[in-house]
Amino acid sequence: MNFLETVKPKAKAANRHIVLPEGMDPRVIKAAYLLGKDEICKLTVLATPEELAAASEKAGVSLEGLNVEVIDYTTAPLGDQLTAALYERRKAKGMTEEDATKLVRTNRLYFGNMMMNQGLVDGFVAGSIASTPDMLRSAFHCVGTAKGIKLASSCFIMDLREPTPAGDTTLLYADCAVNPCPTAEELVDIALATATSYKALLGKKPKLAFLSFSSKGSAKHDLVSKMQQATELTKARFAELGIDADVDGELQADAAIVPSVGQSKAPGSSVAGNANVLIFPDLQAGNICYKITERLGGATAYGPVLQGVAKPVNDLSRGCSAEDIYGTVVITILQGL
Repeated sequence: MNFLETVKPKAKAANRHIVLPEGMDPRVIKAAYLLGKDEICKLTVLATPEELAAASEKAGVSLEGLNVEVIDYTTAPLGDQLTAALYERRKAKGMTEEDATKLVRTNRLYFGNMMMNQGLVDGFVAGSIASTPDMLRSAFHCVGTAKGIKLASSCFIMDLREPTPAGDTTLLYADCAVNPCPTAEELVDIALATATSYKALLGKKPKLAFLSFSSKGSAKHDLVSKMQQATELTKARFAELGIDADVDGELQADAAIVPSVGQSKAPGSSVAGNANVLIFPDLQAGNICYKITERLGGATAYGPVLQGVAKPVNDLSRGCSAEDIYGTVVITILQGL
């Protein structure tokens, strides 16, 4: 059974409410239909009547009779409440009431995110049409980052075709989609957010490996020093916050996931050979590695899963399918538990 099938019952039992802002997209309507039919959660879709009719016809489905609410964000009375709340949140940053009204009534991302801000929904999934920068901007303006985290990031859930030598079937890779060249301090936020994601999604103890081309000082370079520093800063942050996770680095990839190599290169480490969360030095390394794991290793990659935001917000690929949206909604539910 793959990762998604394993966690679907938990998501369904959570009884959550998710908003899908891009109701003009037939893929979103098809996903809403599938989610509603499977009774995974309550859904709110943002669409004008014309958008809903056109997208439903193209998708070949109807949302009637399902636990799916459709809101016309351009006219709904709820918009007045959301506008007032956005203005109060952003007026110190120079936003006027007119600005807030325009954003809520013309930008469905702001309408959906302000629904989260007001506690009306538990999660937000969009990006089949909207760009990642627009997604992140609206999330930061309406929801903000999680307590103790300054930097939003992403992870990929790697559902492996074959278990690792240590027996894990699912790994988390971070950051593979958002931060091009994080500093050692920024890597701490990425590690904290990814450990939180791992606990929420897998329900097990995270074992984080900070990856490099060096293991325990086997090479000397500024890039190695960054990962060494990030490791020590993360250990201190986790101890301060009382987070139950194992952290080690710097480690080469084989030392992180192959027990025999880990024992040789980092004897006595609780992470070496047993890592289930891989923290990459930069976006380039992480993105390359997740695609190689997916394309050559036969893994299924779920993501990018946004993390470090105060409430669950997830960005879709613009090439996503209805089934991809379905899976992202399930993951979004789990992030909020």
